[in-house]
Amino acid sequence: MSRQPIRSVAGARDGATAVEFALVVGPLLLLIFGVIEFGRALWTLNALQETASAGARCMGVLNTSCAASGAYSASSATSYIEQVASGWGIGLTASNISLNNAATCAGVSGFSQTTITYTFNTPIPMITPLVGDPFKVTACFPNQG
Repeated sequence: MSRQPIRSVAGARDGATAVEFALVVGPLLLLIFGVIEFGRALWTLNALQETASAGARCMGVLNTSCAASGAYSASSATSYIEQVASGWGIGLTASNISLNNAATCAGVSGFSQTTITYTFNTPIPMITPLVGDPFKVTACFPNQG
């Protein structure tokens, strides 16, 4: 029996690259998908804030989308906010939306206020504590009338 085959196996480097790649690919993929999900969470939070602002403004100026016969209508405002959110690709229901057309914001009365609460769904559960879950955004707009 010769010791030559044993020495050739001990010095072989044929699978070293594959082993190194296997060790690095897990953390790399976690980092990549984590950055993507964190960006998606921030985008969703921004879209919700824009939706709440649009809803508060609609209520404050008595836009026809949020008013019936020139008077504030909670059901019309809720439908409008659901429609705006849908344009962003976010599904809201009436249970996610809280409206107040006689709110006090920053200590000043006479505002329309929209509050949206939304649960962000992600396959990476470690993201939600970083951005806050559920998302809760509030917007105020002065009443014009």
